[in-house]
Amino acid sequence: MRTAATVDLTETAEGLPVLAVRADDAAAWAGRHPGDIRDVVDVHGAVLVTGLGLHDDVRAAEVFAAVGGEPMVEREAFAARTEPRPRVYSSSAWPATEPMCHHHELSYADPAPGLVLFACLAPGDAGGTITLADAAAVLSGLPADLVARFERTGWLLTRAYSEEIGASWVDAFGTYDRNAVDSYCSTHGIETAWQPDGGLRTRQHRAAVVRHPRTGISCWFNQVAFLSEWTLDPDVRDYLVEEYGADGLPFTTAYGDGDRIPEDVITTINGVYDDVARPVAWQAGDLLVVDNVRTAHGRDAYTGPRDVLVGLAEPVAQPAGGAR
Repeated sequence: MRTAATVDLTETAEGLPVLAVRADDAAAWAGRHPGDIRDVVDVHGAVLVTGLGLHDDVRAAEVFAAVGGEPMVEREAFAARTEPRPRVYSSSAWPATEPMCHHHELSYADPAPGLVLFACLAPGDAGGTITLADAAAVLSGLPADLVARFERTGWLLTRAYSEEIGASWVDAFGTYDRNAVDSYCSTHGIETAWQPDGGLRTRQHRAAVVRHPRTGISCWFNQVAFLSEWTLDPDVRDYLVEEYGADGLPFTTAYGDGDRIPEDVITTINGVYDDVARPVAWQAGDLLVVDNVRTAHGRDAYTGPRDVLVGLAEPVAQPAGGAR
């Protein structure tokens, strides 16, 4: 028997397209409409699908697979996640009282996900709004000389994995085998330095501006600001530097030539994100599909129980040598 379903495409005041769906089988509906969803995402950078009733990880996993195809395995996570179903992840462990700055999911990884899917099982009592920022608009809003420098040099991410702060290297790479970690990193352009205490420090060079693989649009695609020491709460940063040293921060970023990025540059980048951001007014059961190259996402602080599941799909290779 055919699944009855109707679709109503509308647009919010902030310009986000919304597909209002009435379907008695969410996975069947999604399986018939992945191309339609992708067409909307190609134009707008994201789409909110309401009425699917995604209230558990089973249904979310089915819809993620129907829309995004083969799911990606997450590697190199910067914060802990749970995995309630294979390749279906919880949102990153991040304090509810702290907003999550705009970023492109795993934009430092190679490959990076080209598509990110979010299922809202519970939005929280107050706050917790997802915000989206168009990467082309961010690029045009940044100072031209700053963009030129990042286009020329790319950016560097340095990380210090330990058991005390952030994700451990076991969590990030999904193995207890150091040789397997070294092999992965060698294959994916990451320098490794094992520490006497068993910790791991890594460094990787990536492009800061890329051309969209489907549209060719130039996009500001990185986590230069989000993973910067200057985005950390000042008290937390001071504590970490005192405890672990400047080279022992769980993560920080630099220009691709190794020069330190000053605080005012990070403030400028985050300010442009905020200027172009648009909120997503979602409810429990909704699906948000985001073009991860075209669109950065952030999250407001919140109160109450919040449960969001994440799927990663459509791997996108990083440009060779960290250049566009």
